Amino acid sequence: MERRKFIKTSLAGSAFGLSNCAVRIEGEGPARNEGQGKLAGLSLEQLRDLYRYYLFEDFLPFMDKYVIDHQYGGFMCNTDRDGTNLSGNKLAWFEGRGIWVYSFLYNNFARNEKHLEVARKSLQFILRLSPSGEDTLWAESFTRKGKPLTPPATAIYGDLFIAEGLAEYSRASGEWKHWDLAKRIILKCLRIYDRPDYEPNIVASYGGPKPFPFPGARIQGVSMLLIRTISQMLEMRPDEELEKIISHCVEVVLHAHYNPEFSLNNELLNHDFSRPGGELSQFVYTGHYIEMCWMLLYEAARTKNKSIFYTVAQRFRRHVEVAWDEVYGGIFRSLNNVDQNLWSLDKVLWAQEEALNGALFITEQTGSPWAQDMFGKVFTYVQDKYPLKRHGYPLWISAGDRKVTFEPHATRVENYHHPRHLMLTLLTIERMIRRGGKAPALFAEPA
Repeated sequence: MERRKFIKTSLAGSAFGLSNCAVRIEGEGPARNEGQGKLAGLSLEQLRDLYRYYLFEDFLPFMDKYVIDHQYGGFMCNTDRDGTNLSGNKLAWFEGRGIWVYSFLYNNFARNEKHLEVARKSLQFILRLSPSGEDTLWAESFTRKGKPLTPPATAIYGDLFIAEGLAEYSRASGEWKHWDLAKRIILKCLRIYDRPDYEPNIVASYGGPKPFPFPGARIQGVSMLLIRTISQMLEMRPDEELEKIISHCVEVVLHAHYNPEFSLNNELLNHDFSRPGGELSQFVYTGHYIEMCWMLLYEAARTKNKSIFYTVAQRFRRHVEVAWDEVYGGIFRSLNNVDQNLWSLDKVLWAQEEALNGALFITEQTGSPWAQDMFGKVFTYVQDKYPLKRHGYPLWISAGDRKVTFEPHATRVENYHHPRHLMLTLLTIERMIRRGGKAPALFAEPA
């Protein structure tokens, strides 16, 4: 295992914060203060209030009025900017994600029974449609009332999102049978994933290289979902089997997917975790790795593993800097060929928000000047491009071209990455306010 320290710190005591940063990254100048405790030009209280507005006055009211199916349960995400439902059909992905969002909302923000009821009705909707057969996956889509529109899925993502939702709901309801079911779903998905013939059409959905047969592929995105879901489950109760799975996933991401030739992570590997040849050896899905980094950082905090935290922090920085559009700003989600510098040029909101999640958590845990700068840079870009209020609509643009050109219509409401970003940011900012901007002791020392 690689033990090299990626970040070294020089501290004048363990207490430091935004207004008294004492962290220094090797190779940089002295630590810099940004105003009097400000982040992205705002005080922590101003940032908190802005995010409260986006969550409680912008996102949740729109969802309640137009997207949540109060009659049959679940989420009708095929909805335009003005609230027009384009279709009542529902997707397994979005049900699992929505269950998690509203359960997490209940668990962390005021325990509003209305939010728990939204999660409960979606859970009841999706469990009525549980697949028959030990190793069968949920169908991908359903009618509003719950008739399957597709055969069982071939990719395990929908089931993993359902598992994440079930686990978080178990915390909210106190019904541990849902945690147990989440574990069984994870084990089922791993059995399917470990088959040499497992072959979802994953490259095409990324917007990366053109799809072609790749049976048995090892996919970084699978490890990402397993790490995040299992980490949250282990916060609730110990489980030796899940600990082994998440430890393996972390090792795979840190070592097998990492390509030292260009210091970036390959998204796809061969079934034996060796690096593929040809075009796929050049494929780096920057969005996924940036997203996974904050999940790895959270897991490192859970396990109090400084070495992993500092390694991931520096690799996160590397991927964000490589993916940054120096012309128009923002983060590209897919580097389709490293040596040819070929990118997918669209700008999805989730990639920007995942970068904000990581930069803010590193700021909270270490007070690092580069993380503060990164948060401020991405935050400024996002605020300039994505909120729809200036165009007369609620919510934010979820995807756009390279310049994030406004389009008057949309076909989908984003019910996962965006609210997750809003909630995680609020929780992090609240912790920082309670500590007076000071970093916790664990990561305020050299690894």
